[in-house]
Amino acid sequence: MGESKRGAGLTRQTVIDTALRLLDEVGLDGLTVRRLASELGVQSPALYWHLRNKQELFDGMADAIVLAAGMGPPRDDESWQDWLARRARAYRDSLLAHRDGARLVSNAANLSPETVRMFDEELTAMVGRGFTPVLALRTITALTRYVNGYVLQEQSERREHSDAPADRLAALGGLLDGGMEATLIAALRESGGSFGEDAFEHGLQALIDGTATALARTT
Repeated sequence: MGESKRGAGLTRQTVIDTALRLLDEVGLDGLTVRRLASELGVQSPALYWHLRNKQELFDGMADAIVLAAGMGPPRDDESWQDWLARRARAYRDSLLAHRDGARLVSNAANLSPETVRMFDEELTAMVGRGFTPVLALRTITALTRYVNGYVLQEQSERREHSDAPADRLAALGGLLDGGMEATLIAALRESGGSFGEDAFEHGLQALIDGTATALARTT
């Protein structure tokens, strides 16, 4: 009876919020319906009143992460370049806020109607700034895939490498004819590594500059 009463108090949002918290603790591979049900104090079938299957649970979690990034068109006083940069940074932060966040979102099958509507509002605003619908779509898609891929590798690096960066650099130098004086080692030493804020910003700016060139060709 007690278990039934606790199950009756569940909502879809409560299930998703709890799943996101559990994701941070156990990772995507450790997140099972049974474990989530135990965390909520119910039997697994109780969850299926709110989410039909595990994929729908993951889709709901992915949608929450996307929405947390603050979708929406540019502000009236904001250039499309500044907006795209702000949007990409916020999206990256939202993915990084959860363990395996990029992996979860990259594997989402469906996003909510609210997210789809907001995406359409963004594209409409870009068309108002001189983009064709196709260029607007391709621009947002390219940026989204860039951020997804970047964070996917960032989170993978954190999970897989427990040794110090200096030790990894020394091991890499041992593979090269130039040793620690090789061009690759010099580049990694000067840049601070393949990942981080500067590397992310370089790729982001390259995409925005390329978009400006593509936009100029359409006008």
